[in-house]
Amino acid sequence: MSKLHAIPHPAAIHPLPILLLTLLGMMAFAMPAQAQGDTQTIQLVKVDVQKLSSGFRVSKIIGSNVLNDLGETIGTVDDLLFMRSEGKSLVGRIVDPNDDNVSAYAVVSVGVFLGLGTRLIAIPYGNLRIEENKITLAGATKEGLKALPEFTYTTK
Repeated sequence: MSKLHAIPHPAAIHPLPILLLTLLGMMAFAMPAQAQGDTQTIQLVKVDVQKLSSGFRVSKIIGSNVLNDLGETIGTVDDLLFMRSEGKSLVGRIVDPNDDNVSAYAVVSVGVFLGLGTRLIAIPYGNLRIEENKITLAGATKEGLKALPEFTYTTK
């Protein structure tokens, strides 16, 4: 004759082993992740958030008109690009704004009329003057910008 095994009543199951297994499982997932590759040190810096809040946002720069000294619209900011001077990628790296090896560029769309015949050019961001919500490129003309080499985005 076979023996029937009785299922213990839920109140008879001791909760300690279940609790220990649950805690061990949680600890396995809560362990700090180990960094891969080179270790980078991040220096925390306290910023003046009141002063920073009056800054000019990148989202406001992109799409803005670029004017010359005469107030004529000579192009539109299409994008901003940052790269290391030796051509290395900044992806996954800490960008130090005081690093002389990091360069910023504005990609400017120069069009003929209503966006027809536009071409992109890249100019050093430092050449732009941003004042009173206006972006000015001193000494520039539409014809002068069109004479610069055309910029094209890579497919990366």
